Amino acid sequence: MRSYRRHRLLVPVLLCALAVLAARPTAAGKDPGSDTGIGPATGLSAEVVRLYEEAAVATQQYEAGRKEAEDQRAEAQRAEALLDAQRRHIAALHEDLGRIARAQYRGSGGLPVAAHMILADSPEGLMRGQHAFSQADLAVNNAISKNKRAEARLAADEARAAAQWQVLEKRNVQLAALKADIEQKLETARSELQGQADAAVAAGACSGAVRLDQSETGFTDGDWVAPVETYELSASYGSGGARWSNRHTGQDFAVPIGTPVRAVGAGRVVKVSCGGPFGMEIVLKHAGGYYTQYAHLASTTVDQGERVSPGQWIGQSGTTGNSTGPHLHFEARVTSESGSAVNPVSWLSARGVSL
Repeated sequence: MRSYRRHRLLVPVLLCALAVLAARPTAAGKDPGSDTGIGPATGLSAEVVRLYEEAAVATQQYEAGRKEAEDQRAEAQRAEALLDAQRRHIAALHEDLGRIARAQYRGSGGLPVAAHMILADSPEGLMRGQHAFSQADLAVNNAISKNKRAEARLAADEARAAAQWQVLEKRNVQLAALKADIEQKLETARSELQGQADAAVAAGACSGAVRLDQSETGFTDGDWVAPVETYELSASYGSGGARWSNRHTGQDFAVPIGTPVRAVGAGRVVKVSCGGPFGMEIVLKHAGGYYTQYAHLASTTVDQGERVSPGQWIGQSGTTGNSTGPHLHFEARVTSESGSAVNPVSWLSARGVSL
C-alpha cells in the first residue's frame, strides 16, 4: 500500500519536471535580438564593428603604401633626370675632346710631332704648345672618366628606385583588393543590420541592448566629446525643408550604417525606444538638467536606467524612421521630450567640443 502511494506522488513530480524542461528555451531556439543581447543581432552588430575597424586599418595601410610608392616613383624620376643631365654633360665633354683633337691636328698640319720639331724655328715653343694640348686632352679624359663613374652610380640609383617602386605598386594592388573585399563585406553586414533595425522599428519594439567590446581610442579624452568620431555635418539646427513639419531640431552627422555612436558626456539612459519619426533612438540625461538624443539608430548597446561615461558606445548609426539616408540625428534638450531642443552645436561648443 505504501508502495502505491509512492507511485501516486511520483507521477505529478515527473509531470512537473517534464513541463519545466519543455518550457526551457534551448540555445538554438533563442529569439534573435532577445533582451539578453545574445544571438544573431549581437553577432551582426559585432561583425559590423569588426569590419568597420578592419576597413579603417586597410584604408590607412593602402593610403600609406600609395604615398610611399609615389615618393619612390618621384625618387626614380629624380634619378632619371640627373642621369639624363649627366649623359648630356659627358656628351659635351666628348665634343670638347674631339674639338681639342681637331685643333691639334689642324695646328700640326697633319705632320708627325717629330717632323714639326725638326722644322720648327723654336722647338721649345713647339713643345710648350704640344704640352698644352696634352694637358687639355688629359683633363678632358679625366673629366669623362669621372662623369662616367657618376653616370654608373646614377643608373644604379635609378634602377633601384624603379624596382622598389614596382614592388610597392604590386603591394598596393594587393592592398586595394583587400580593402575592396573588406568594404564589400562591411556593406553587406551593414545592409543586414539595417534590415533587422527596420523590422524592430516596424514592430515598435526594440530587441534589447547589444553588448559590444569597445576598442581603445583617444576619442574619449575629456568630459565632453562629439557623438561620432569621423563625420561630415549635414542638416543643421533650425534649417527648413520639406522633410520636416517645422524647423530641424538637431544636428545631423552623415556617417555610414553601423558607425559607433557615443555618449557626449556622463549621464543616465532615460529612454530607449523604437518606432515613430526618430526610428530607433536613445535619450540621455546629463548633469545640469540637460538631455541629449541620438536618433535613426540601427542598434542600441545600452538599456534604460544605465549610467554611461563620456565617449562610451551607446549604439550604432543607421537610417531608421523618417530618414533619407544613413546619419545620426543629435539633439540637445532642456527636457527629455521632443520640442525642447536647443542649438546642439552651440551647446557642445560651450562644453569645449567644436564640430
